[in-house]
Amino acid sequence: MELLDRYGRRIRYLRLSLTDRCNLRCRYCMPASGVRKRHHREILTYEELYRIADEAVGLGIDKIRLTGGEPLVRKGLVAFSERLAGLTGLKELVLTTNGILLPEMAAPLHRAGVKRLNISLDSLRPERFAAITRGGELQLVLDGIDAAMAAGFPPPKINMVVMRGINDDELLDFARLTLDRAFTVRFIEYMPNLQESDWEKQSIAGTELLERIAREYRLLPLVSSESAGPSRNFRIVGAAGSLGFITPISGHFCGSCNRIRVSSSGMAHSCLFSGSSIDLKPALRSKNPLELRRTLHDIVSNKPMGHELHETDNRDPFAMSGIGG
Repeated sequence: MELLDRYGRRIRYLRLSLTDRCNLRCRYCMPASGVRKRHHREILTYEELYRIADEAVGLGIDKIRLTGGEPLVRKGLVAFSERLAGLTGLKELVLTTNGILLPEMAAPLHRAGVKRLNISLDSLRPERFAAITRGGELQLVLDGIDAAMAAGFPPPKINMVVMRGINDDELLDFARLTLDRAFTVRFIEYMPNLQESDWEKQSIAGTELLERIAREYRLLPLVSSESAGPSRNFRIVGAAGSLGFITPISGHFCGSCNRIRVSSSGMAHSCLFSGSSIDLKPALRSKNPLELRRTLHDIVSNKPMGHELHETDNRDPFAMSGIGG
């Protein structure tokens, strides 16, 4: 069975947010004041999250990414991950984290069946990392990366949101991480989710990032698989790892988008920037067992062709932590 939208795209990837809470306050993810803490009853239970995942896999979803907020701050994550990993038809259970809690949680997550980790890391300089994250400790993330590999995870994907004048002078430092270790370092264009008036001054096109690295290193293009997502991938000649460029602003990849996302409060989004969503809670609490399946079909059938970021200026700002990234 396949989930196909009206443009013929096969939807096979679910991003499932477990919490809107986080132990960091990254400047591009949430306001300096933080976000309103949802009451416990506003957050989906693990049983409800499992029902969504189970139904989605039954409809053809074969990749689930656990996100947040920061998913590692939610109690019960390991047991929930183990249950998800047992879903028949699920090929990939992966997780995105800021890495702060990985030193103690990497081994249990690997034993639970999580296959791969994406780790958000926007600076390799302790003071700058603390400034971007509003208080984070870089060494904990670096220790978390080591713990993940010691636990048996493959080398993680390291996600760097590149911001002009803030951390773009570290571009080559991040590229060099791939020379001796098989990391995949992915450079992500800064996106205007918080609707700052000058966001475009901070956003750097992926083509510029690629050119800046190519001045220093010879790059070989790599063929990307469908599961690799929207990243354009390259390898520095002779390097152990690879580089990826994710360009939601300058190079729309909407035509090949294969994902839907569900927030921790049960709001389902077919597009991060479309401005529309469907509340899954009525379907989850309906006496009709088919209601959730019908609602998931509605989400996919209403998926827009593209986000039209530059053409749509009246979107409400939102904290990325509340929607699952």
